[in-house]
Amino acid sequence: MISEKLNKLHNDIPENVTLVAVSKTKPIEDLKDAFEAGQRVFGENKVQEMCAKWEHLPKEIEWHFIGHLQRNKVKYLASFVGLIHGVESFRLLKEINKQAKKNDRTIDVLLQFFIANEETKFGLSFEEAKTMLQSDEFKSLDNVCIRGVMGMATFTDEKEQIQREFSGLKKIHQELSTDFFNEQTNFDVISMGMSGDYKIAIEQGSTMIRLGSSIFGKRN
Repeated sequence: MISEKLNKLHNDIPENVTLVAVSKTKPIEDLKDAFEAGQRVFGENKVQEMCAKWEHLPKEIEWHFIGHLQRNKVKYLASFVGLIHGVESFRLLKEINKQAKKNDRTIDVLLQFFIANEETKFGLSFEEAKTMLQSDEFKSLDNVCIRGVMGMATFTDEKEQIQREFSGLKKIHQELSTDFFNEQTNFDVISMGMSGDYKIAIEQGSTMIRLGSSIFGKRN
């Protein structure tokens, strides 16, 4: 079933859109099934679970951390993480840079923006991001690479609201690209869209979607 769902998804989504298989809470056997079906990018939101899976699964997998990341946990995944989606503070970005340097790596990250009408979501405002990117301290961070932006829409059935929120994130990406990353060719990721709203996200310009239940079924 997992391979059938993945094949259908890969046939349905545009070539320029990366599919992150959100495997949190799922057993290693399910991830192996997805890997054998050709999936190479997996997303986890718990550091301990991600590290355990990394130990037991093929090293060709690109691991994305997609949850709220505590600064004191960065050191555990700094040696292997492929992309950190949820950078919502300068303090977290500085810690990622510090741990990346210790591991002699550059870690790719996304800036997470608060685009939803829900207080439980995390994220930067556009003004906070601008202040950070303009600072001399930011310019001294040599071991992180900001690859783009990430956001989560409001959990609602109102399609027009979701469209507005995703459209707003696309606009943030365009403005940051023009103002701060116009010389960086790989500031190209707009991570938005989950199982319930990924089709709307793709319509609004998403280049990376995070799907869990659409691949693995409902979470345990």
